[in-house]
Amino acid sequence: MSDFLAAYPGYEATSRLDELRATEYSYLDAGGHVYLDYTGAGLAARSQLLAHQARLRTGVYGNPHSENPTSSAATLLVERTRGAVLRYFNATADEYAVIFTPNATGACRLVGEAYPFGWRSRFVLTADNHNSVNGIREFAARHGTRVAYVGLSGSELRVSEAGMLAAIGRGHGDRPGLFAYPAQSNFSGVRHPLSWVYRAQAAGYDVLLDAAAFVPTSRLDLSVVKPEFVTISWYKMFGFPTGIGCLLARRDALARLRRPWFSGGTIMGVSVAGGWHQMLIGEAAFEDGTVNFLSIPDVAVGLDWIRGIGIDLIHQRVEMLTAWLLECLGRMRHSSGAPMIRVYGPASSAARGGTVALNFLYPDGQVVDERAVARDSSAAGISLRTGCFCNPGAGESAFGLTRRHLRGARRTMTRGRGTGTGTGTGTVEDYLSLVGLPTGGAVRVSLGVASTLDDVDAFLDFAERTYRDRRQDLTCLSPRHGC
Repeated sequence: MSDFLAAYPGYEATSRLDELRATEYSYLDAGGHVYLDYTGAGLAARSQLLAHQARLRTGVYGNPHSENPTSSAATLLVERTRGAVLRYFNATADEYAVIFTPNATGACRLVGEAYPFGWRSRFVLTADNHNSVNGIREFAARHGTRVAYVGLSGSELRVSEAGMLAAIGRGHGDRPGLFAYPAQSNFSGVRHPLSWVYRAQAAGYDVLLDAAAFVPTSRLDLSVVKPEFVTISWYKMFGFPTGIGCLLARRDALARLRRPWFSGGTIMGVSVAGGWHQMLIGEAAFEDGTVNFLSIPDVAVGLDWIRGIGIDLIHQRVEMLTAWLLECLGRMRHSSGAPMIRVYGPASSAARGGTVALNFLYPDGQVVDERAVARDSSAAGISLRTGCFCNPGAGESAFGLTRRHLRGARRTMTRGRGTGTGTGTGTVEDYLSLVGLPTGGAVRVSLGVASTLDDVDAFLDFAERTYRDRRQDLTCLSPRHGC
């Protein structure tokens, strides 16, 4: 503790988060949990859960698609929550629409299926992207749109600005297409510059900013940076509710989207005999069926909770804990002097968030199977993530995979079952063998609002006890089912 405080004296200014850990998040210590998977899911404070309970115990809420008293009560809370979202991100209702979705993936799909892709347009995206963004390329390809990835470079797994500008500079026409990237990598924690939003827009592109991994610990001000589309997952931000995401869409961009279908709640009128339909305008045209009206108000509660703590305070603490974690991991050695850890991404806290991807190494440099780490950490009461984290581009760059390896694997994995559509019969183990990977992924440790120095130290102690000068028993490991 003394070494840490000497290196990071500002940590004491974040002591309010220790108080909240002992009260609002006391269930962690009561259950013996070391929670290090905030990029996977945030944690809910007790106050959030009590607010949900109190609202349902004292009120009656009905389907918003009506005008009766219970429907009006639900509608009022849903619309108040839209306003709370806009206020939190410093946006106005005139400029941005708040569309509630089942998750951030649903928000990405809304954009992908309705964006006006065409044979003269381009879909440009960074290799560092969640699969929910990667999947948009399928919509683009069906419209004859050119799909172009901007690769990662160097050990820090960053995208060079020169590479990004070169990629978007190859478009043509008044509106060359869509550029998509994450504000923060869910794999490596790299923070990609928000200034790219303006740079891409200046080149004529619409911008989809995946903010799901960024906003839990960082401020996003939509009066300063104004992407056309922003995707958010609320449970990743503050733990509860689950099953609700959000698409923040600039209204001028939203008006250009054309949905490929209609559903209940999205239409002004429809005729079976006449074969016509007329969509509603604004948010309603994009919220299929009945929204989750019993849980959407909890988004406003969660935003108030984060605002009450202060997002800058959360950011400050997570940044210091991440820097300390990285510093300690870099010093870990076997008795032979060989490194115990390989970190993928930045080795310092500069321009990165609280997500750290790594592998443990044996003294001879071989990688410890990530499934063994999942088993061992679970037995120690530590919740972390193992695998590829739904970000194949960052993983391929981290593990040094080349196009030659990947193309050969594709031919084998999809032989006789189409052309790269993912319908082949090969297993994950087959794929790993084909590309020459010694393990199926990495280990991801991520920090958040309730993280403490004790959590970081518990993980470091676990790593030292479990993997220093030791080889793991690899029998009875769970099979890999996919990525």
